Formats: sequence, structure tokens, C-alpha cells
Amino acid sequence: MSKFTAAITGINGYVPDYVLTNDELATMVNTNDEWIVSRTGIKERRILKGSGKGVSIMAIEAVKGLLQKTNTTPEEIDAIICATITPDLTFPATANLIAQKVGAKNAFGFDLAAACSGFLFALSTGAKFIESGSHKKIIVIGADKMSSILDYKDRTTCIIFGDGAGAALLESNHEGLGIQDAILKSDGSGEQYLNIKAGGSRYPASLDTVQNHEHYVYQEGSAVFKFAVTKMAGVAKEIMDRNDLKGSDIAWLVPHQANKRIIDATAKLMQVSDDKVMMNISRYGNTTGGTIPLCLWDYEAQLKKGDNLILAAFGGGFTWASIYLKWAYSPEN
Repeated sequence: MSKFTAAITGINGYVPDYVLTNDELATMVNTNDEWIVSRTGIKERRILKGSGKGVSIMAIEAVKGLLQKTNTTPEEIDAIICATITPDLTFPATANLIAQKVGAKNAFGFDLAAACSGFLFALSTGAKFIESGSHKKIIVIGADKMSSILDYKDRTTCIIFGDGAGAALLESNHEGLGIQDAILKSDGSGEQYLNIKAGGSRYPASLDTVQNHEHYVYQEGSAVFKFAVTKMAGVAKEIMDRNDLKGSDIAWLVPHQANKRIIDATAKLMQVSDDKVMMNISRYGNTTGGTIPLCLWDYEAQLKKGDNLILAAFGGGFTWASIYLKWAYSPEN
């Protein structure tokens, strides 16, 4: 065991200005506000508008704000890990583009693809670099421009997702705070229920794939919902049991914002009351890699040093994960 842990020492987020409401969606696809809210808890989501604007646009803004609020110079950053399934390009990695734009000239970077669990996978990965003692400051990003891969004629998917980015600074902590434990899981048999069929090396882009709408998110909603409830709630409970934690020990549950019903089921199994559950799905929808850092950003002022947090997610792959961490700082007065 190392003598220190990896802790989040700053968090920042960015969401685009454009608000896509349920009422506007109802003019595009056969749905309505009541139907969407009752099934998902979503009222609106943010959309990155404009030609030639990739996910890096949002991530860059999140990182710039993070550096400013933590009084960190770009040159101090050792690495940038970007969790995304909507990279600007197949290559180079979006993390490289972000590093260049923010001036992190000493940082190496790479992207990590684990869909909605991506931020937790990236956070755990970044923590290992800190815990090894080889790196001092690492930025972990969760960001997705889901509007770029949605078919706005498919109401099973277009109502759920939005665009957004969050970024966390990881540094060493000698007080026993920060990341205490992580459980990361995946099962490739989930491919058939949640995927984008074309655009990869199996089915490269062609006239047929475009005409057949195969470059958009495909989801079998009921199957995904069933797996999500079981796996996300289960892994959150598993990490609590492994660390002898009860619901009363948890200051906050920080769940992936996929669906309010999935979040409620997770909180119930953990025996955590509603007032301890971070929730912003009504305003942002499901931003995939962005959900958990955006929650931490929204609730940062309410977090206190030493708070026990359980982070939990489920996503395409299937992937699912949970991280137990002790928050490392209190809000500045």
C-alpha cells in the first residue's frame, strides 16, 4: 500500500447555452413533456450548436475553469485522461487536442471509452498514476456530445441524452482522503442491446450505413433498463459492503444520470435517503461521460472535507462501476 491516496482537489463543468426542452422535442418526434418526465425525470437538456464544434470545445472550457479555480498552471499538469464516446476524431485523441488548447505542454494524454461508466474508469486509472508516485497532477475529464450521434426521429434515444463536460483535478493526499476503493466491471454480451452499429472497422461508413441510420445510438430500452437497475445498484451495494459502510455513513450518492427510476432503485438498495442523492438529470439529461463530474460540480458547495461519497454508473458495453471516496476539501467561505 502506498502512503498516500489520490484525491479530487478541484472540479469544474461546462454545458452549452442552448436548452432543448421536452416541448421542443415534441415538435420533432412523437412525444410530450409528461411522457418523458414520467419515464426519465428529464425536463430539458443542453445541446452544443454550430458547425465543426466537437466535444473538445466543452472539455476545453471545463479544464480552463478548473485550472483557474485551483490556481494551477497548465504546465503543472502531468496527464489528461478524457472519457468520451464522441471524440472529435477517430485519432488523434481528444485529450491531446485539449492539452494543446489549454497549454498543458508537459502532459501526455489519451482517451478512454467506457460509455456512461467512462468517468469512473478514467478516475480509477488516473488514481493509479498518482498512487504510484510517478505523477503529481492529473486531469480526468468526462465529456460527450451525444447530439452528434442521435437520431432525432427515434424517441427511444433522443429524449434521453444531452451534451456536457466535467473535469476533475487529481493530486496526492496524505490525510487518508480521496479514493478509497473502486470496482470496475464489463460484459461485452451487452453489445446487442446498446450500440452504434456502423462507423467502426467492422462496418466502415458507406452510403448504405448512412441511409440505414446505422451511425446513431441504438438501444433496446427495456433490456438496458433491467440490466442497469441490477448492475448499478448492485455494484454500489457491493462497494459499501466491502468497506463496512451503511446507508447512514454515506454523505452523498453520486449516480450516473441515466434515468430517475434507476437512480431511485440504487438509492433504495443502498438505504440512502433522497436528500443524500445528487440529481441534475432534469436539467441536463444523460450526458454519458459527463454526468458524474457535472453532479460533483453542481453540488460542490455542499460537499465537506471527509464526506463519504459513493459514485456509481452503468453504460454501454455493458460497463458498470462504483468508487468509494472521501471528499478532500470543504467549500471556501
